[in-house]
Amino acid sequence: MVEQLAQWVNQDSPTYDKVAVDTMGQMMAEAFVEAGGTLAAIYPQPEMGDHYTITYGAGERQILVLCHFDTVWPLGEAKKRPFSIENGHGKGPGVYDMKAGTLNGLFALQAIHKLGLQPPHKLVYLLTSDEEIGSPTSRELIEAEARRSSYCLVLEGSRNGPLTTWRKGVGRFELEITGVAAHAGVDPEKGVSAVEELARQIQILHAMTDLTHGITVNVGVISGGERSNVIAPYARAEIDLRVMTRADGEALTQKILNLPPQLPGCQVRVVGGINRWPFEETPAGLDLFEKARVIAQGLGFEVDKIGSGGGSDGNFTSSLGVPTLDGLGALGYGAHALSEHVVLDALPLRAALVAELLVQLD
Repeated sequence: MVEQLAQWVNQDSPTYDKVAVDTMGQMMAEAFVEAGGTLAAIYPQPEMGDHYTITYGAGERQILVLCHFDTVWPLGEAKKRPFSIENGHGKGPGVYDMKAGTLNGLFALQAIHKLGLQPPHKLVYLLTSDEEIGSPTSRELIEAEARRSSYCLVLEGSRNGPLTTWRKGVGRFELEITGVAAHAGVDPEKGVSAVEELARQIQILHAMTDLTHGITVNVGVISGGERSNVIAPYARAEIDLRVMTRADGEALTQKILNLPPQLPGCQVRVVGGINRWPFEETPAGLDLFEKARVIAQGLGFEVDKIGSGGGSDGNFTSSLGVPTLDGLGALGYGAHALSEHVVLDALPLRAALVAELLVQLD
């Protein structure tokens, strides 16, 4: 497992570099075929990396396993920080998010194949290339496979062991403000500052945050103006929204899209919406977690459940009503950070948990 992981981590796969991410996708698809899977489909993309479907077994229904092979790290990062081992931890760009998780899925399939086991459902692995930017080209594929699936397992990493039974929904918005330019010293009264309007809108947006209900609104990027001696005619901002429930997502979306101007003479335009609806905790999802918890006990370890403020492709499947369990990837920490690592000794146990779920779910 460590040898395979090192090969994957040492291959850069930044989302926006098609050549590099396609190389990574081909490496993974070939590994799944060598493990006993069938390359059922390749979905070519003109700008993003291609997507791959690997299948195993047969059946009228199926279990969907979601993996992504793109990372947030730029081209050249793997050469700068190649896979290494330190204090039992595997380190390197993308090792936790989520190459080691995909590794668990690969070795689960390999074990099932080598042992000659017959899962009651067809197994469908979807390997995608654009999760880190919101899955713009893979979402349709994910949702189509989800509608044919009895369960969905997501191989994102686990912080310290728990499985993820809910995730917040994620919204993305762009705010554009048009003001009126004027000389800041000679004719200030003739201008209307888009920057001042933006400052007021930021306060309104941040006041929408309600931590008791799991709602956060964050203005994370701002720009505007031309020169310090010109009343700013233009300003813009990028907004992040996180919500626990669909109802909150719908309500906050309407508030943000319909922000009224605060200064006479300014025009406010907002575009965007919910990218991933909340992955809410449901009885069916909790039943799936309970099956995983019992399986883990039989393998000699305990798993708890947890939620996350970050989204994943599991948000898409859960919002369609498919029982979904996330966090089945590697134990580790530090996604998108230099501290990113996985616990190597836990890899076989996590792979065994995935394999048992794929065999036992009916």
